[in-house]
Amino acid sequence: MTPRPFTTKDFTARMERAVTQAADAGLTGLLVTPGPDLVYFTGYRPTAITERITMLVLDRDHEPRLIVPTLERADAEAAPGASAVTISDWRDGADPYAATARLLAADGRYAISDSAWALHLLALQREVPASWFTSMTGTLPMLRAVKDADEIERLAGAGAAADAAYEEIVRTRFAGRTEHAVGTELAGLLREHGHSQVDFTVVGSGPNGADPHHEMGDRVIVEGDMVVLDFGGLKDGYGSDTTRTVHVGEPTGPEREIHDVVRHAQQAAFEAVRPGVTCADIDRVARTVIEDAGYGPHFIHRTGHGIGLTTHEPPYLVEGETRPLVPGMCFSIEPGIYLPGRFGVRIEDIVTVTGNGGRRFNNTSREMRIVA
Repeated sequence: MTPRPFTTKDFTARMERAVTQAADAGLTGLLVTPGPDLVYFTGYRPTAITERITMLVLDRDHEPRLIVPTLERADAEAAPGASAVTISDWRDGADPYAATARLLAADGRYAISDSAWALHLLALQREVPASWFTSMTGTLPMLRAVKDADEIERLAGAGAAADAAYEEIVRTRFAGRTEHAVGTELAGLLREHGHSQVDFTVVGSGPNGADPHHEMGDRVIVEGDMVVLDFGGLKDGYGSDTTRTVHVGEPTGPEREIHDVVRHAQQAAFEAVRPGVTCADIDRVARTVIEDAGYGPHFIHRTGHGIGLTTHEPPYLVEGETRPLVPGMCFSIEPGIYLPGRFGVRIEDIVTVTGNGGRRFNNTSREMRIVA
């Protein structure tokens, strides 16, 4: 089922909320450039992100204003949220930074999208030298972190599609094929199940599984391999990201033991999810299970990351992040154990915070799956 399209009302509410958050943070406003932030606030995704500046200016003293190159104005006006903003343009041969600077306060304090080109930011600093700029994520990390019901519907759909792709790939043969062959087939399955974009297909077999970001290579998978499958992308504009670790043939006792430790850590962390618990608390719960089993030094990454319009975004489940969970936050829970030269195990679900706990978007079995 196709999700309900976002409306002008949706985009207006997002921009109003962002302006309030910016004011609460002591900022004049926000400068939004092409990338996930601009899609979030306007639905506008330029055909190509180039050296021609495009910028949405949000502040408390004006209606939202979007400046675009003249040759792209028609595309901007066709965006779903175009009626919520005032669009102006600049022509090739004119000074785009002077035109953009006229939309800014001479001594403003602005959060700017992380995806902004240095070329554009440095030019604006020259045009309005009394202004001050900071990273959007650094200052307003929760800007897109709390999802509404329609966003959660999209994330749930992406998770279900990734689950369906997993259930198909584990019925295929692994032994005798390269990681690349399995990963390519997995990417195709994600597309068959509705993904418009595949961001990654990690297929880490045997010792390659001890590298969390191995992706896929030319190693031939053999009987006795543990294989980490971590894959995701975008469906209906929102992300999927799930990991299961399978075994080619019967596993050894130590392999089963380590897989069980990771599974218990992942389950304990999921059960700890509820409003008011901090991001760091969830990380500690997963890490404690693995440390108590004697594998603490082999859990080498954070427990999770946020997901939405991109597959990695705030909040991050990591030590030091004291931000409390609130309903609507969506993130991965993905503890792992990595034994260099031997194998790795990771189990990952996307989870959202509900009023009294958590809800998984991935629901395939977390037990070890035996594949051929």
